[in-house]
Amino acid sequence: MNENVRSLEPKALWNYFADLNAVPRPSKKEERVIQFIKNFGEQLNLPTMVDEIGNVIIKKPATPGMEDRETVALQSHLDMVHQKNADTNFDFNTEGIRMYVDGDWVKAEGTTLGADNGIGVASIMALLASTDLAHPALEALFTIDEETGMTGAMNLKGGLLDAGIMLNLDTEDDRELTIGCAGGIDVTAIGTYAAEAADREAKAYKLTIKGLTGGHSGMDIHLGRGNANKLINRLLFHAAANINLRISSIDGGGLRNAIPRESFSIVTVPAAEEAAFLQLISEQEAILKTEYATTDPGLQVLLEPAEIPIEVLPADFQYKLLRVLYTCPNGIYRLSPDIENLVQTSNNVARAQVQEGLYTILCLTRSSVDSEKMDLAAAIRSALELMGAEVTLTGSYPGWTPRPDADIVRIMRDLYQDMFGAAPDVNACHAGLECGILGANYPDMEMISFGPNIRGAHSPDEKVQISSVQKYWNFLIETLKQIPEKV
Repeated sequence: MNENVRSLEPKALWNYFADLNAVPRPSKKEERVIQFIKNFGEQLNLPTMVDEIGNVIIKKPATPGMEDRETVALQSHLDMVHQKNADTNFDFNTEGIRMYVDGDWVKAEGTTLGADNGIGVASIMALLASTDLAHPALEALFTIDEETGMTGAMNLKGGLLDAGIMLNLDTEDDRELTIGCAGGIDVTAIGTYAAEAADREAKAYKLTIKGLTGGHSGMDIHLGRGNANKLINRLLFHAAANINLRISSIDGGGLRNAIPRESFSIVTVPAAEEAAFLQLISEQEAILKTEYATTDPGLQVLLEPAEIPIEVLPADFQYKLLRVLYTCPNGIYRLSPDIENLVQTSNNVARAQVQEGLYTILCLTRSSVDSEKMDLAAAIRSALELMGAEVTLTGSYPGWTPRPDADIVRIMRDLYQDMFGAAPDVNACHAGLECGILGANYPDMEMISFGPNIRGAHSPDEKVQISSVQKYWNFLIETLKQIPEKV
């Protein structure tokens, strides 16, 4: 299966991608992939170091005739989002990604693919190992933990890199040159409740929301896709408002930067109200399928009989929880007044877990305006605190201010036009790229981000376009040839 991927062009890139995808590399557990990249650099006899946090830096001299050009840093992150469909049997901690070719796309079997940011990592590996590609001096920076906190970028010290230009290879549309991005912050609410014994005469059901499209909580937030945590709360809210529904548990979403695709809840209803409950859920299912027919055609609402749980939420806590989750904003909060169609500020209700006397609610708030990011986070915090939650704001990282007049932007914009006969889309994005953070210690470094077409990142629908990888690779190679001389 992966052998079909290895036969694709450019072979060096795809083979390194296959090698990389054989190494488990979840965020916060990158020890194996750090060693993998370190061994790679040392086997090439290139200067290789691992810094205190775990970032790997490999340096390669310029090819003959390119010694006077500006040094270029090539940057990608080693970790990947680990998400799978509920019915997929797969262990991210021990197994390599199962890839396959489907027409012009490479996909994975029921899991995330790791093209974000594995294609960037593989590209850098191919350049470091090349013997026939012209390039200036290169500094390869492989950061860790981009997906769950950007701690690699945040802890990279100044003085380790000499480059005047950084090419970040973490954009997901080959028509785009990204020159700015949003910052973000995690809003985490935790708390306890005194569970009550469930009515042993009641009827119990497992309520499931599944089949949603999901996606990247920054890059895809403007598409209006359903959030499983919000939708299941909507069903529970309406049910509790009309019958004596009691919730035993909620378990929805998972990763802070992924739009939740699935959520589950165990509930009880009095036997006398069972028919009304079934009718209400059926009616709400029809409403949701109509509302989300375009964005989430696979949406499913399932009700299955379940064993009576031991305990349920106390009525007063259930009342507050449902209203807080209903109130919590999700999706676009504000569009940029300065850049057309750019989401300026948003929130993703990423995780909702309530069971056995404990609860956790996790949001990721993003904005390209730091003050507005903090304002929205404070609003969400206020709502959560009203239900008695302990709320923390952590992992704040800055946005990346665009520099449209930078030399590398001009060079790549003109080169794209020459190579592909059309102007690129030079823009800022609503995702959290590492450039803004890295720029804190390297303020004079010009930065730009680009990459091939990747769709469905952070979800099991993730796929990367083969022809786009070829286009992106050629563009990268030609860009390195155009790097100007040092000033």
